[in-house]
Amino acid sequence: MFTIRIFFAVICLLILQTTYSQQETITVGDIKTINPYDEGIDPLSPSRAAFYSAVLPGLGQAYNKKYWKIPLVYAALGTSIYAYNYNRTEYKRYRDAYKSSVTGKPHEFDGEGQNPFLSNEGLQRAQKKFKEDRDLTVMISIGLYALQIIEASVNAHLMQMNTIDSISFNPNFLVDPVTNKFVGGFTVSFKY
Repeated sequence: MFTIRIFFAVICLLILQTTYSQQETITVGDIKTINPYDEGIDPLSPSRAAFYSAVLPGLGQAYNKKYWKIPLVYAALGTSIYAYNYNRTEYKRYRDAYKSSVTGKPHEFDGEGQNPFLSNEGLQRAQKKFKEDRDLTVMISIGLYALQIIEASVNAHLMQMNTIDSISFNPNFLVDPVTNKFVGGFTVSFKY
């Protein structure tokens, strides 16, 4: 019974406090309406950069005028596509050899002449490995494609941010003269 009274007393105090603390109006100063187009900010720029990157990889980076990133985009996508083609070709090679082995036809892994010998189990393991690698490279390619779209959009967002040159961050590494060990630290400075 006593705890219920305390609970209701605390609730009543909180309600009374909020009613006294609220004011009808607060005047800070002149209200200024900000139009982003007046300040040279294009709010559609990030979505436009993402759209351009989705249409043609690297085009969003060109839209953001970050031309040095275009070869990196194509190198990443080209490498993943090359890996996909390699794994797909090897998968087909071992699959065809397995099919030939099961039907009794000669194949490149039958051990005759200078051909290496692989058993049916070895051919199946090779098929499984290259199939998994092929599927993985598809996922990596899709991830890299999405990453370059996200990068173009984020870069367009960051180009619209105000940067303040009066804030700096400096990591320091010093040698402590007493213990003769490296001591790490950093300095954050703000100039006004």
